Amino acid sequence: MIKNIHNRSGCPISSSLDIIGDAWSLLIIRDLFLQRTTFSEFMISPEKISSNILTNRLKKLLSFNLIEFYRVPEDKKVKKYFLTSAGIDLYPLIYDLSIWSKKHLDIEYNNIALDWFKENFDKSPSQTFVDDIKTYEIFKKTALKDI
Repeated sequence: MIKNIHNRSGCPISSSLDIIGDAWSLLIIRDLFLQRTTFSEFMISPEKISSNILTNRLKKLLSFNLIEFYRVPEDKKVKKYFLTSAGIDLYPLIYDLSIWSKKHLDIEYNNIALDWFKENFDKSPSQTFVDDIKTYEIFKKTALKDI
């Protein structure tokens, strides 16, 4: 159970937003689902996060046990980040934000988003959750077997 020591009230939405409600945390979690795992991979995301903010958000997500990391054996300076089970449980929120955006925002989507919408258009949300979370867990397990 995550202890949010800075919550402003007993409201579950407010307390959750205290942890993941900034402009970057959910994008880092999204990137992890997209199988980006290193600081440099996060830096090349289209939103162009600055290195000091990325460092801050990674520390925050680590402190709330939403992500974890290991050092690459060949280069101990490189950290690879992965979602914990609590981080993986945020997937339905990422999904719902994506669907809400598709329904209500008049924007030009990038290729990754367009491919995801096409792949999941005919699937139920629960099937998409199962498929995408399973894909991530297989990726994580494969990546972690070498440490």
